[in-house]
Parts: sequence; C-alpha cells; structure tokens
Amino acid sequence: MKLRLVASAALSALVLLGATGCTFISPQATKIEYAASDGVNVSDADGPIDVRNVFVVATEDGSVGNLIGAIVNPTDERATLTISLPGSDTFTITVPAGDSISLGANAEPLRIVDLDTMPGATIEIHFQSGDSTGVKAAVPVLDGSLSYYADLVPEEN
Repeated sequence: MKLRLVASAALSALVLLGATGCTFISPQATKIEYAASDGVNVSDADGPIDVRNVFVVATEDGSVGNLIGAIVNPTDERATLTISLPGSDTFTITVPAGDSISLGANAEPLRIVDLDTMPGATIEIHFQSGDSTGVKAAVPVLDGSLSYYADLVPEEN
C-alpha cells in the first residue's frame, strides 16, 4: 500500500513537471526591454546615460527634422550626452543626477538642419556619454502623418 502511494506521488510529480517544464527554460516576456513606440532605445554599457524611444520627425522632403526622445541619467552625478549626426552640428545635453529630459515633451526637440533623410528611412546617429566611446544607432525618421506627431514636425525656414 505504501509503495503504491509513493509511486502515485512520483507519477503525479513527473506529470506536473512534464506539463510545466517548458517555463523553466523560456525567457520571461515581461523582462525583455523594448521600445514601446516608434523609436529605438540606445544603451551604452560604458556610459552613464541611456536614451529611450529616440526618433526624428522630419518635413515631407526630409530636409529638416526634430530629434525626439527621453534622455535618462540614473546615476548620482550629472552627466552630459553628446549627439552627432553625419553632416550636421553636434548637440550636447546635460542631464541632472537621477533625472531625465524628454525632448519634445518637457524640453524642446533638437532641430536638425540639412537632415537630408526622407521619412520612412533611418539615419545613423552617434550617442556618447561619460568616458565611453559611444554607440551608433539607426534612428527612424518619421513624418507628421500620425496626429500625435503632427505638432512635432519642424517648420521649414
């Protein structure tokens, strides 16, 4: 009788393990970082600053654009982010310790003159902070056809 009880418990444990075993090796979806909108996330393991959901909203001809995104400084000291685009000026933004700056929301977007990239394409942008060499990212260029981006399209001057 005792042997049957042990065998029954072992069989139950084996069935339970077989039915749920796949969750032991599958990644947990809620722990996977992703860009929640149309932009891309840029992280540099060697630099203190992270850039979240960065994208460019451009004019129809792609001549001028506004850089939009959140710049996050999770450190205890203020840090500076340098943003470089091919054939354009270099931008620097200083973010206070433990704070963030949202370009296009609580701060003015960065105006890129001579963008020369049509909406629908990507542009390679270099982001550098701290002592790191920085990282390059293919940043999407969007237009104002979506209503929530319409106010972010730069004026052509």
